[in-house]
Amino acid sequence: MPAVLVGLAAVLLALPALALAALMTDLVVRRRWDTVRVLAFVVFFLTHEVWCLLRLALVGLRTLGAPARRAELSFAQQDRYARAHLAAARWLFSLRFEIEGHDAAARGPFLLLVRHTSLIDTVLPGVFVAAHHGLHLRYALKKELLAGPCLDIAGHWLPNHFVDRSGAHSEREALAVGALGRGLGPRDGVCLFPEGTRFTRRARERLLARLPQGPERERAERLRHLLPVRPGGLLALLDAAPGVDVVFLAHHGMEGLARLTDIWAGRLVGTTVHLRFWKVAASDVPREAAARLAWADARWALLDDWLEAEDAAHA
Repeated sequence: MPAVLVGLAAVLLALPALALAALMTDLVVRRRWDTVRVLAFVVFFLTHEVWCLLRLALVGLRTLGAPARRAELSFAQQDRYARAHLAAARWLFSLRFEIEGHDAAARGPFLLLVRHTSLIDTVLPGVFVAAHHGLHLRYALKKELLAGPCLDIAGHWLPNHFVDRSGAHSEREALAVGALGRGLGPRDGVCLFPEGTRFTRRARERLLARLPQGPERERAERLRHLLPVRPGGLLALLDAAPGVDVVFLAHHGMEGLARLTDIWAGRLVGTTVHLRFWKVAASDVPREAAARLAWADARWALLDDWLEAEDAAHA
């Protein structure tokens, strides 16, 4: 929290100079006001983070001794946080969204498996699933996101899990992710990014370079636009929620946006993002662990084929 407060104060104090420098940079070496857009988003992010901290403080005071009420209000704050960030990105970077199969996520309970390739796609489930359909999503997210104080506070008031991806406690982490699938009701879902990290061409190449010949390498080589599913958390979720449907969410248009420098380079401006949902009934999900992994790989390959077709259509 101190870092966010100090950061906002420093940016606001330096804003005239920063704005002038951004304007001159874009006038001299850029064409679409990329530096001005990024600066505006940084100002929004820090301001909104402080505003969210104030709202969470009010929620905490209003719900002392009432954890159920606190969780309900925190779900609303979580959705509002995602909507605000995506709304700012849409306006500042002229984003457009096309959505196909939206009704697949209209009613819970379900497990939501989402492609991960950019800095922005983590807010898509909160906006186009939770907020749009009035659902409560539980998230499995990397623990590095706890650096954001709003996510740290609200995230721990809700049944989320922040995953340690170091590999030191893989079994424990898988069980914690699986616990998110217990007690799901018709307004609930669990959101998982099964690749475990953002897909980039370099990430795929690094993965292939360290994998020896064998089934694991073959799983990775078959995919052109995705990393293979990391099975621990997914299989634990399927074990914990055997009667729950599975919804897949793929998106095209945010490739090459894994770092802030990619956005500063103007690759986000004017982008059309195509979202596609698929739903698989619980009765169509295998019961055995080995069969489940093969099933998940086959479904993931269908998403990969869809992304290949999208690339060809937009070439």
